[in-house]
Amino acid sequence: MRKNPSEEKVNGVLNILKELYPDAKCELNYGTAFQLLVATALSAQTTDKKVNSVTETLFKEYPDADAFLTLTQEELEEKIKTIGLYRNKAKNLLKMCQQLKENFNGQVPDTMEGITSLAGAGRKTANVVLSNAFGVPAIAVDTHVFRVSNRIGLAHAKNVEDTEKQLQNNIPKEEWSLAHHLIIFHGRRCCYARKPDCENCALASYCDYFEGAK
Repeated sequence: MRKNPSEEKVNGVLNILKELYPDAKCELNYGTAFQLLVATALSAQTTDKKVNSVTETLFKEYPDADAFLTLTQEELEEKIKTIGLYRNKAKNLLKMCQQLKENFNGQVPDTMEGITSLAGAGRKTANVVLSNAFGVPAIAVDTHVFRVSNRIGLAHAKNVEDTEKQLQNNIPKEEWSLAHHLIIFHGRRCCYARKPDCENCALASYCDYFEGAK
């Protein structure tokens, strides 16, 4: 079993990523906690860019849960059909809006338990909303965070739940939310799923994957 990364390694990786990506932030466009919740739910298995192209019009016409509930499932499907899994997402979004109205007075809850009680919202979605909308320290483990953190050696886990726990344990709490964005930026710009650009990666000296590939 691999040891936890040293404090020196964690700090070294984060410091390099901060230099590389000083503008690291959530790349989904939103104006409210509700809009971020919807955008994050839509982003599963598709790109933020594609989600933003859909929500630019969607949020102008339907800015909140009440507005969404004026749509039928078929109408919402038509508005988000360029996004993967759009039928299931439309169904979940309308159920989510109904739950917000019935259980939370139409407001997005600011707890993990509250958000994950909503249709289509798992821990990743909850962590994104808690971190970005409510300022709660959180690490949302999406495909980029899972891949990059395990390649580098910030975590050594086989699933997203264990990856989240290990990152929380290995990264100072005050750095959680920023670290999440930094790792995502690196995954999108260098540490690709296929053919990561190891030769030009500033983290190579810290990276378990690069060390093993040599």
